[in-house]
Amino acid sequence: MTVQSDLQKAIASCEAAKGSYSLMAQSTEDQQTKQTFEQMSSEVDRHIQFLNDRLNYLNENNPLNS
Repeated sequence: MTVQSDLQKAIASCEAAKGSYSLMAQSTEDQQTKQTFEQMSSEVDRHIQFLNDRLNYLNENNPLNS
């Protein structure tokens, strides 16, 4: 298993979690709970961005990809 494939799996997991949080936010009528799930989804966005940035860096700078 490569670092790139590990990052891709982490990204997929984060995207799945984000989808779950979004669904839970839509499913509740409790505004505080809805806001918490929306915040959790936003936090996952930052995780996904970091993981994508790292994956792009590795793809561009890994001599094995040449």
